[in-house]
This record gives sequence, structure tokens and C-alpha cells, in this order.
Amino acid sequence: MTQINEVTLSDAAASRIAAILATEEGKSALRVSVEGGGCSGFSYKFGLADRAGEDDFILEKGNARVLIDSLSLVYMGGSEIDFVDNLMGQSFQINNPNAIASCGCGTSFTI
Repeated sequence: MTQINEVTLSDAAASRIAAILATEEGKSALRVSVEGGGCSGFSYKFGLADRAGEDDFILEKGNARVLIDSLSLVYMGGSEIDFVDNLMGQSFQINNPNAIASCGCGTSFTI
């Protein structure tokens, strides 16, 4: 596993997160976390949050705000959070240099 590096946010992801937060009263950030499970060992979880926790890494770009807890950050160091809108649909994707394998769903990975 690589050293913990800062997680970055693409312009597309920042724009989409800002648009979502603008319509969700009382929510101030997108929370991204890593959980055990999924078809490749770990999976990403996305949700909206009203405030940051004490151990959260806070990533801000424009009007977008992302929270990542310190344990998840260990697995996500050096990653870029992106938003893709193509013929296959719309989704947030994590480009994680620590992942050695992932499944077709795009939310499950192996380190």
C-alpha cells in the first residue's frame, strides 16, 4: 500500500456534489467511506452528512465539500473522486492507485 496522500476531487465531481448539496436542506457534505465487503473485498459507500466528525479529512473545492473518516483515508490515499456521466449512466467513481483489482460495478476493490 502506498503512503497516505491527499485525496483530490475532479471538477466534474465538485460540480455534481455542489448541485446535490444545493437541493438537500440540512446537508453540508458528501461522506465517502470504505467498508469491508463487496465482491472484491472492500467497497465505497456514499452518503450525505450534516456535519464533520472529529477524525474526518475535509476536502473542499468550490461549493463542494467531501468528508472522509481517518480509517477510510488509509485505503483512499492518493485517490481522485470523479463523476462520470456517459451512456452507461451517472456515477461517482474513485480512481484509487492503491487498488490492485476491482469489479465491474466500480464500487468494490482489492488492496
